Amino acid sequence: MRDLRALPKAHLHVHLESTVRPETVRELGGPPPAQTPFRTFREFADQRARVRELLRTSGDFRRIAVEFCADEAAQGTRYAEVTFTAASHGERVGAPEMPLEAVLDGLAEGRRRYGVECRVLLDHSRRRPVERMWSTYELARRYEPVIGIGLAGDESHPLAPFAEVCDAARDAGLRLVHHAGEFGGPGSVREALTLGHAERLGHGVRVLEDPALVREVRERGIALEVCPTSNVLLGVVPELAAHPLPRLREAGLAVTLNTDGETSLADEYARVRDTFGWTDAELADLARAGVLASFAAPELKKELLAGIDAWLDGEAT
Repeated sequence: MRDLRALPKAHLHVHLESTVRPETVRELGGPPPAQTPFRTFREFADQRARVRELLRTSGDFRRIAVEFCADEAAQGTRYAEVTFTAASHGERVGAPEMPLEAVLDGLAEGRRRYGVECRVLLDHSRRRPVERMWSTYELARRYEPVIGIGLAGDESHPLAPFAEVCDAARDAGLRLVHHAGEFGGPGSVREALTLGHAERLGHGVRVLEDPALVREVRERGIALEVCPTSNVLLGVVPELAAHPLPRLREAGLAVTLNTDGETSLADEYARVRDTFGWTDAELADLARAGVLASFAAPELKKELLAGIDAWLDGEAT
């Protein structure tokens, strides 16, 4: 078995605020969030909200971005599309641009120090006002390292009220990536694809409930950002062995492996290997899928794919 930390990886579904180091949380004045199964999504969201509320100054936001890059580099991530709830933080601290500007500054420093290339996706909770989604859209348009926006949170809240914002984002050339098919069924996925113009699906594991939808997603090449450990913690599946990840791949879907911020990426690959008995070649295929589904520049994709081939061709360690 080769060293999974040496496998070049793209990380496409990771929430910055969920990656804050436990020691950083303590230094900011709060208890680290638990890594145990949650009874409801609301319980999970409320716990993570308590961590978000600890972030108050530009130094706080910059710090977590630099530390994110350091931790990703240690796990073999070479490129990340990190999600950040910029407009919500801006409202909370009374400085609309500051949190995002500080994060972007931290990511730039992280790139210089650790070599991880990052782009940013701004998310918005389905539970929150449409007006804040417009603020998210405006921030995304103004800051070049931001490449897109998307809706997250409880899928019992429909995407339809935000359709006009999604139209504007598409027309402005922003990428659109929504959480769908995690707790919501195929209807959630269809809404993300039609009204939301989704280019990838955050999670998307429930597409298998509708064979016609599987065909559509496969034929359109819509990649799934699958996060198995997160799905177990949030009760989407009872245990990792029951996760539909193998069936999603067997259905010919473009499946990428990610963490949601609930574990490290190398550990996620190791859990998948150990649970499903997958070979290094199969893990390399997952890594390739992540690169190909990313919004990275073509030159960087070529470099990463060559690195994956080299990892697979090398001696097992």
